[in-house]
Amino acid sequence: MGIEKSPLKKQYIQTPSGRIGYAEQGTGPVALFVHGVLMNSYLWRHQLAALSDIRRVIALDLLAHGDTEINAEQDVSVTANAKMIREFLEALRIDEIDLVGNDSGGGISQIFAASHPDRIRSLTLTDCDTHDNWPPEAFDPFVAMVASGGLKQTLETMLADKDVYRSPEALGPAYEYPERVTDETIETYLRPFVANNQKTQDLERFVNAFDHKHTVAVQQQLKNLEAPTLIVWGTDDIYFPIKWAHWLSTTIPGTRGIVEFEGARLFFPEERPDAFNSELRKFWESPDIQSRDNCCFG
Repeated sequence: MGIEKSPLKKQYIQTPSGRIGYAEQGTGPVALFVHGVLMNSYLWRHQLAALSDIRRVIALDLLAHGDTEINAEQDVSVTANAKMIREFLEALRIDEIDLVGNDSGGGISQIFAASHPDRIRSLTLTDCDTHDNWPPEAFDPFVAMVASGGLKQTLETMLADKDVYRSPEALGPAYEYPERVTDETIETYLRPFVANNQKTQDLERFVNAFDHKHTVAVQQQLKNLEAPTLIVWGTDDIYFPIKWAHWLSTTIPGTRGIVEFEGARLFFPEERPDAFNSELRKFWESPDIQSRDNCCFG
């Protein structure tokens, strides 16, 4: 996978939803990358490095994730995260974005794009929660474990023995090559969740709030979304089968096409960065998006 530590330093900005951690690189039109559950902005390190010549690439940490700091007991649902993205953009004085989402971050991106179509220059969705597939059936055991109060012990176990993280019973199925995920990467993703009790409890509330009502509620708005949309999907994903890529394609009228990565799984943005970056670059350089770039950018 070519995993390496990102040289980018984390930045922070205050919003009504909390102090949001993020990393950015490059100048020009803004591309915002949104990760999913158990991840953080580090998921997008290869995109930050490779696409900064044509975009101001920003990857943020969601509420209850990474270095973002929030108040105890505040709403951390996916809809609350979509609201946070609006506040984040306003704080940075960014008007329009190329939005890219993965996993639950893809679901959040759908909610944001449906609610704020005027802010979407383009939308790219990778394997993600869609419509009534939230949480996906294959993720139900993790959701049940969190509901039963086992999250802290599970996180500590995966940090103490990284092979547990890579195992079929944990995050292994999310990777095409789980054995290649480095200890450093696992630490970067999981260590923030055990920094203190509130961090663990924030993640508990994030997972406990999973409910497909959030994405089902925006279906009609997605049917009116004309922004250029690219769907890139791994074909070997037990959480998000390829049928959901086709559901999105037929629902969002702005869809320009589906790119299938044969054999890829959920976290292909970090396992197949060159292929994914190539598709993003080609999409962003298409005439309909280029014409908007030439007009203005935030």
